[in-house]
Amino acid sequence: MRAPTAAVKTWLRERGLTLTLSALFLVFAAGMAVTGWQVAGQDALDHGSTPPAFGEYLASGDFAEAMFENWESEFLQMAAYVVLTIFLFQKGSSESKSLEGGEAVDEDPRAHRDDPKAPWPVRRGGVVLVLYENSLIILFALLFAGSFVAHLVGGVAAYSEEQLQHGRPGVTPLEYLGESQFWFESFQNWQSEFLAVAVLVAAAVFLRQRGSPESKPVAAPHAETG
Repeated sequence: MRAPTAAVKTWLRERGLTLTLSALFLVFAAGMAVTGWQVAGQDALDHGSTPPAFGEYLASGDFAEAMFENWESEFLQMAAYVVLTIFLFQKGSSESKSLEGGEAVDEDPRAHRDDPKAPWPVRRGGVVLVLYENSLIILFALLFAGSFVAHLVGGVAAYSEEQLQHGRPGVTPLEYLGESQFWFESFQNWQSEFLAVAVLVAAAVFLRQRGSPESKPVAAPHAETG
């Protein structure tokens, strides 16, 4: 096997964080699918039913519900964090903007309209620029909305199947929105996501990790923000 060329090595190094995180996602998603299928098979046997095939499980409400209720909380957390860090501060945290003075992220991009290196939406201006300068929150909001709907649809299928097994009628998506089960699934994930972010923001005031951009320099004073 030929060794990677310098260009390939450079390409991998420049994208290493995204590639590694994506690979970890695929590994853990596969692990979730396999173990979830095994749990579903055992549950079917316990109820005197035939265990589902792997493909059937992947298309089931149980799998969709488990997958998307987690996605939903992650994207909600990221959307909220992007918005809250525009207006709110934490003295001494590397996760906060400085309490005093302007920051590069607050600069009006319209001042760079004639910069040939600026992204095309900046040079175009108008509605295109308005969408672009808010595109990160738009992306996370859309991902949250899509995950919320997918969680709802998967939850309806899983909940209705469980209801039918107990001789009760299934539910519609609107009816399931009124069920405590749906909101329990959401809130149990939402609370953990915001706790994790709160711990990161507060811990970054006093604790350090050398080499990580999520940390202030090790020698930086605790009161230094940003």
